[in-house]
Amino acid sequence: MPPTARPDQYRALGLSTFAFTVCFAVWTLFSIIGVQIKQDLGLNDTEFGLLVATPVLTGSISRMFLGIWAEKYGGRVVFPLQMLTTSVAVWMLTWAQSYAMFLLAALGLGLAGGSFIIGVSYVARWFEAERQGTALGLFGVGNVGAAVTSFAAPFLMLAFGWENTVRIYAMVLALTALGFFVFAKQDPVQAARGMSCEATGLHAQLVPLKHLQVWRFSLYYFFVFGAFVALASFLPRYYVGAYGLELTLAGTLAALYALPGSVFRAVGGWMSDKWGARRVMYLTFFSSAGLLLAMALFGAILPLFVTLTVVLGFSMSLGKAAVFKHVPTYYPEHIGAVGGLVSMIGGLGGFVLPIVFGLLLDITGVWAAPFALLAAMVAGLTIWMHISVRKIDRRAGIGLAA
Repeated sequence: MPPTARPDQYRALGLSTFAFTVCFAVWTLFSIIGVQIKQDLGLNDTEFGLLVATPVLTGSISRMFLGIWAEKYGGRVVFPLQMLTTSVAVWMLTWAQSYAMFLLAALGLGLAGGSFIIGVSYVARWFEAERQGTALGLFGVGNVGAAVTSFAAPFLMLAFGWENTVRIYAMVLALTALGFFVFAKQDPVQAARGMSCEATGLHAQLVPLKHLQVWRFSLYYFFVFGAFVALASFLPRYYVGAYGLELTLAGTLAALYALPGSVFRAVGGWMSDKWGARRVMYLTFFSSAGLLLAMALFGAILPLFVTLTVVLGFSMSLGKAAVFKHVPTYYPEHIGAVGGLVSMIGGLGGFVLPIVFGLLLDITGVWAAPFALLAAMVAGLTIWMHISVRKIDRRAGIGLAA
C-alpha cells in the first residue's frame, strides 16, 4: 500500500465513520417507525418481523456487489452514490399506503446497510496492516447509528409524525453524501491505479470466496453482527410488548444496548491488534452465551434485563471488530469481495432473525424465546469454532490460526 500521511488517514477515517453512522441510523429506522406502522396496519408479530427485517435483506445482499465496486472504483465515488440513491428511496417511503408498498419501500431503504463494506474497503486502504484492526474498529463505531435512531426517532415522531421523520432522515443522508464527496480524498490504492482499467477483474476478485476460511468468518459475523442488528430492531417491540412501556422509553432502553454495541467496537479492534482476533472471538462467544441465557431466564426483572443487554452489546462489539480484523490481514488484495461476502452473510442474520423472533412469539407467546434461541446458536458456534481451530493448529503446529 502506498505510504500516506497521518492527517489524510484521519480525514478518511473520520468522514467514513460519520457517513456510516448516518447510514446505520437510516438502516434501523423501521425498528421505531415500524411500531407505529404495525399499529396503523394491524400487523401481527410475524408481519412486523418481516417489515423490520426487509431493509436488512437489501443491505446484506447489496454488500457483495458494493464491495466489489468499492474495490474497483474506490470508496470516494461509490459511497456518495450509494447514499444519494438511498436517500431517494427513503423519501419515497412516505408515499406507501399498504403493507406491500411498505415492504417495497423498505427494500430501497435497505441500501443504507451496504455502506459498511464500502467504508471498510476505503478505510483499510489508508492504514498499514498493524493499525488496520484499530482503524476498522473505530470505523465500526458507526453502528452507534442504531442507538441514535432508537433514542431520537421516537421524539421526532412525537413532534413531527413518522412521515416527516422519514423526510428528515432522507435529507440528512443526502447532505452527508454531498459532504463526503466534497471533503473525501481518493484512496492511495485508487490514486496509484489512476482509475484505469487495471483494476482486478471480477473473476480474480471472487477467487478467494472458494476458501472455507472465508465462510467461517462469515458465520461468526452472522451472530456478532446479524444478531446485533436483529436485537436492535426487536428490543423496542420487546419493551413495549413485554413490559407495556411507552415507545419513547422503549427506544431509550434499546439505545442502551445499541450504544456499547457500537462504541466499543474500537476497543475490539485494538484488542485484536494486540492479542489476536481468535482470543477476542472466544471471549465474545463465551460471554454472549451466558448473557443471553440469563436474559431468557431473568427477563421479568427489568433493571437486570437492561443491564444484561448493555453488557451483551459490549461483548458483541468486540466480536464484530475481531471478525473484520481477519479480512485485510488474510486477503489484503480482496477486501471488497471477501469483506462483502462476510458482511453479507452477517447482514442476512439481521434479516432472518427478526422474522424468526416474530414466528416464535406468534407460536409460543413466550417473550424469552428469542433470547434462548440466540443462546443456543452462539453455544453451537463456540463448539464449531473450537473444533475447527484445533484441527488447524494440529496441522500447522500451534500457529496463530484464524
